[in-house]
Amino acid sequence: MKLQLIRNATLKLSYAGKTILVDPMFCEKDFFNPFLEGLEKNPTCDLKIPVGEIMKGIDSVLVTHSHPDHLDAIAAETLPKSIKMFGAPVDTDFIKNFGFTNVEIINENTTWNGITITRVKAQHGSGPVLQYMVDVSGFVLQADNEPTVYIVSDSILTNSVIQTIQRFKPDIIVTNSGGGIIPGYESTPVIMDEEQTIEVCNISPNSKIIAVHLECIDFCRVTRISLRNYANANGISNEQLLIPNDGEALVI
Repeated sequence: MKLQLIRNATLKLSYAGKTILVDPMFCEKDFFNPFLEGLEKNPTCDLKIPVGEIMKGIDSVLVTHSHPDHLDAIAAETLPKSIKMFGAPVDTDFIKNFGFTNVEIINENTTWNGITITRVKAQHGSGPVLQYMVDVSGFVLQADNEPTVYIVSDSILTNSVIQTIQRFKPDIIVTNSGGGIIPGYESTPVIMDEEQTIEVCNISPNSKIIAVHLECIDFCRVTRISLRNYANANGISNEQLLIPNDGEALVI
């Protein structure tokens, strides 16, 4: 399989003969107003790859939740309205309101062209920060002669995430590791930070962990350097924890 990080949480996944685009955000830098007052406009970085290049060969789109950095208006305008779209029940209206007509809502799991996609629980923060968030789903992909891939999405490390790892024993775990912090709630990040990402590495030592959702959104504090330094300090190898740059493709 091949996984290319486009930017933030946008992934282009070549898997079992199909190409799946995950959480597409195509807008230019500074397209959105700051998500939180006093911070920067979003995204804080430009695409490294032209949209036309990203679009080549896309067979389907997987949306993990309804935040605009996971499906934005520019991507919605660019993608064919008839393209196969996968999402969670809570996001039905969000996806369909963009005009997409070939939407499959995954309650538990579905099989598409030999690829089984299972929806699992995610949690976008904890405690009082949850009031600012939306419901999120993670997804596990399985196919013959392919590694099992767990896309955690915008989630902290919870018992549900640990149980998903134990149940599916994924070969690859994609973590959104930017450690988003809402001012005033510094002790409760809304996605995994350095510490929780390394916990995932320790919980699943035989998996390759691919950390994304870095250096792109205003309130995400974790950087590629801070994550790598924390991994090094805790004995996690470069071979286990992969931290791709925007535009970088990994063949596994």
